[in-house]
Amino acid sequence: MYQVTFDEKDTIVRIDRELMDPQTVSRFLDLVNLAAALKDSRLADDWEKMFTRMLGFPTGVRLIRDPAVNKGTAFTEKEREVLGLRGLLPPKVHSMEDQVLRVLENVRRKPNDIEKYIFLISLQDRNKTLFYRIVTDYIEEMMPIIYTPTVGQACMEYGHIFRRPRGIFISSKDRGRMAELLRNWPYKDIRIIVVTDGERILGLGDLGADGMGIPVGKLALYTACAGIHHSLSLPITLDVGTENVALLNDPLYIGLKQRRLRGAAYDDFVEEFIMAMEEVFPRALVQFEDFANVNAFRLLEKYRERICCFNDDIQGTASVTLSGIYSALRITGGRLSDQKFLFLGAGEAGLGTADLTVSAMEGEGLSLQEARERCWFVDSKGLVVKGRSDLTGHKRRYAHDHDFIPDFLTAVETLKPTAIIGVSGRARMFTRPILEAMARINGRPLVFSLSNPTSNTECTAEEAYAWTEGRAIYTSGSPFDPVVYGGKRFVPAQGNNVYIFPGVGLGAIASQARHVTDEMFSVAAKTLAALVSEEDLEQGSLFPPLPKIREVSAAIAAAVAEVAYERGLATVPQPENLQEVIKSLMYEPKYQSYV
Repeated sequence: MYQVTFDEKDTIVRIDRELMDPQTVSRFLDLVNLAAALKDSRLADDWEKMFTRMLGFPTGVRLIRDPAVNKGTAFTEKEREVLGLRGLLPPKVHSMEDQVLRVLENVRRKPNDIEKYIFLISLQDRNKTLFYRIVTDYIEEMMPIIYTPTVGQACMEYGHIFRRPRGIFISSKDRGRMAELLRNWPYKDIRIIVVTDGERILGLGDLGADGMGIPVGKLALYTACAGIHHSLSLPITLDVGTENVALLNDPLYIGLKQRRLRGAAYDDFVEEFIMAMEEVFPRALVQFEDFANVNAFRLLEKYRERICCFNDDIQGTASVTLSGIYSALRITGGRLSDQKFLFLGAGEAGLGTADLTVSAMEGEGLSLQEARERCWFVDSKGLVVKGRSDLTGHKRRYAHDHDFIPDFLTAVETLKPTAIIGVSGRARMFTRPILEAMARINGRPLVFSLSNPTSNTECTAEEAYAWTEGRAIYTSGSPFDPVVYGGKRFVPAQGNNVYIFPGVGLGAIASQARHVTDEMFSVAAKTLAALVSEEDLEQGSLFPPLPKIREVSAAIAAAVAEVAYERGLATVPQPENLQEVIKSLMYEPKYQSYV
C-alpha cells in the first residue's frame, strides 16, 4: 500500500509504499473528488476507483475480509459503489448502532459463556471496530467473557475451538530466524507486546501454546480500556513445549509435542526472542504474562534494565492489590504500616504484592526489615519461617523467626493478621473457620480472594459476608454478583489487573519510556485508589465501576508518564497538558468514512 504525504496547501508531495491509514485515504479521496469535479463530474467515480486501486487500498471481497477496515453492512451507498462492494452486501445500509443491537442479541442468546467467547472472537476476526465498540460500551458484560473467567476455559479448549490464528507463534524449532518471523506481522509500528510461554496460565497450570488466549485477551483490554489502537499491539506465544501430558496426547493440540526446554536452552531461546524484538520492534513495551515462578522473577530481573518491560503477574497484581488495601483503609482507618498481612500462596502474585507493599510502608517511615515483618506467607507446606530448609528464591526474604505452623487456620489464629490475601490458585481455601477467626480478631477484616478463574477462588463473596456477619471488606480476582446480607446490599468490585496494566502501558507509550519501574506501579495504585468514591466504598466496592475504566486508565497513564519525565526515563518532550495529550491518543472505535 501507499502512504500519501501532503504539504500545508494540501498538495501531494510524496507517495510512499507503506500502510495507508483510513484518515489519509479519506483525505486523499476528497482531493480526488475535487479534482475530478473541476474536470468533468461524470469522471468522478472513475477517478476515485482508479486512485483507490493505484493506492492499493483493499476493495471488493478483500475489503470486507479485512477486519481492520471492514464495516460490514455499514458501508455507505457511495462507499459500496467506489470500493467495488455493490452486490457483495445486502442492500440495506445499517448504522453502527444497528449492528451493535444485532451483536448483543446474538451474544445474549448463546447458551453459555464459552459459546459467547467464540462468537465475540469471531466478530473480532471480521470487524475489529465493531468488536471494540461492543467491548468498550458493554465492558461489565463483555470483560468476563473475553477475559477472566471465561478465557481460562477458552485456553483449556483452545485447540478444539481454534478458528483463525492470531499473533505470532515462535517455537523452539524457529531458532536462528525469530526476527524473520516477527517481520511476517503486517503492522510495523508495534508499541505493546504481550508474551507468554504458557506454563502458568491463570491458576490452571501448563497449557503450552494453548495459552495464546491470554495475550490475545490482554491486548483486547488494552484497546478497550486504554484506547491503545489494535494495530499497535502484538500477542506472542513462545512455544517451548509443555509438561501437560493430556495436551501431548491430544491430536488437536496446536503446539509442539515435546517436553519443555529448561536451563541454558530455555534462556538462549528467550534471549534470541528479546534480541529479535529489539531489532524488529525497537519501540515496543513487552509485558511478560503467565510465566511460571521458576522463570518469571528471573526474566524480569534480567531484562527490566535492558528493555521497556514488566511482568503483570508480579507488578500488575501487586499494584491493584495495594490499591485495594488503600481503599480498604479509607473504611477502617489507620495507616498501611499498622497492618499485618498473611498471604496464602507464595508465588509471583503474592511476593510481588508484598514487595510493593513493603516499599509503600518504607515510604511511611518503616525500615525495610520492619516492613517485611508485617508480611507473612503460608505456602503449600505451611508457614514460611527461617527454620525451613526447603525455601528458595524470593521466599527467603519473608522467612521470619517463628515456630513452624503447618496450616493456614492456625497461622491466622496465631499471627492475628488484619488482612488475608489469597493468591494460591486453590479453591475454597478460605474456609468458614478461617473467616470466622478473622471476624473475631478484627472489627472489619480484609479478605482478598484473588485467585482466578472463578473455580479457583479462595472464597465467594457470599461466603465472605455470611461468615463474617457482613463485616468483611472483600474483593476477588473473578467477578461476583452483588450480595444482600443483613438487609444491606454489597457490591464487591473485582480486583482485576485491568485497572492497572492498560493505564501503565498507555503512560509508557505516551512518554516513550525507556523502562517501567516499581515506582510507576506504586503511583498507579495510589491514583486508582483516589478514584474510588465514597458511594463505592459504602457498598463495599474497593475499585471504581468498570464503565469508568477508560477514565481510570487515562489518569494512571498521566501519573506513570509524570514519573517517566521526573526520572529522566522519557524519550520525547513533555507536553504542557499531559493529560489532554494522553486522552487525544486514545483510540475511539468508530467507523471512518472512506469516500
